[in-house]
Amino acid sequence: MKAVQFHTTGTPDVLRLEEIAVPEPGEGQVRIRVAGSGVNPADGGMRAGTLPIPITLPHIPGYDVSGTIDAVGAGVNLTVGGSVIGFLPMNENGAAAEFVIAPAESLVAAPTALPLADAAALPSVALTAWQALFDEAGLKAGQRVLIVGAGGVVGGYAIQLAKRAGAYVIATASGSSRDKVIAAGADEVIDHTEAGVLESVTEQVDVLLNLAPISPDEFAALVALVRVGGFVVATTAWMPAPADDARRVRSAVVFVRSDADQLRLLVELVDAGELTVQIDRRISLDELTAVHQELADGTLRGKVVVTPSA
Repeated sequence: MKAVQFHTTGTPDVLRLEEIAVPEPGEGQVRIRVAGSGVNPADGGMRAGTLPIPITLPHIPGYDVSGTIDAVGAGVNLTVGGSVIGFLPMNENGAAAEFVIAPAESLVAAPTALPLADAAALPSVALTAWQALFDEAGLKAGQRVLIVGAGGVVGGYAIQLAKRAGAYVIATASGSSRDKVIAAGADEVIDHTEAGVLESVTEQVDVLLNLAPISPDEFAALVALVRVGGFVVATTAWMPAPADDARRVRSAVVFVRSDADQLRLLVELVDAGELTVQIDRRISLDELTAVHQELADGTLRGKVVVTPSA
């Protein structure tokens, strides 16, 4: 089969499109004929060797997958031919290939409201938004949430999910992302390139979600916008989320985890028309190196899905 893999960590040119053996599923595993593989920033960090996730080389990137079950291992109750999506273990080979092995327990039936390849854009990013807002921050109807860096992919899901939960959403984004965050449902949009967030938020919020690469000092200053007893949550794994013990403001950093029950609920929301999956670009396997260069340069915008059959 064809697969993109790297034999050593480094710059994007370590990626190679190669012909390798089709993997066989073991106990509790399935083999998926890949329809789509989502590209995420962490893929670039693992390839560069800057993200401390243990991998075995050579490694195939792409831990979000959609596709069709091609074979099953012992003890698996899933049906060959079924369409599935999943968030794969990040330390195992990913889905930038024609086939991938996945733990059966991590897979759920794919949404039917969009093309199967596009469904690869959903798992880890939507789970990140869900786990940040609800598992960590405990967001509830009637609360106010400030989402910093809402113009990205996780931000789009966070806005949609927060609005669905009955929250009032304030989103920061650049002018180029304004229409996108409004379409996702934001009640207020602050263009952080033109106005200070501290000065623009006129009423304290219950939850502050940071998705942006701001400095620790900038992040700490934003805690003043959180009410007494509120919550600060972030996906910025390179720095802690600040708290304020004196005002009982707690904090947490989200490290997304696979959760089939949550993913199944997200699929149901997609099929019910309550959650929109964002796709900005579809590429073939031989274009993945160029996209990793965009990751390295910090110029990648929107959601990219790799389609091995392209």
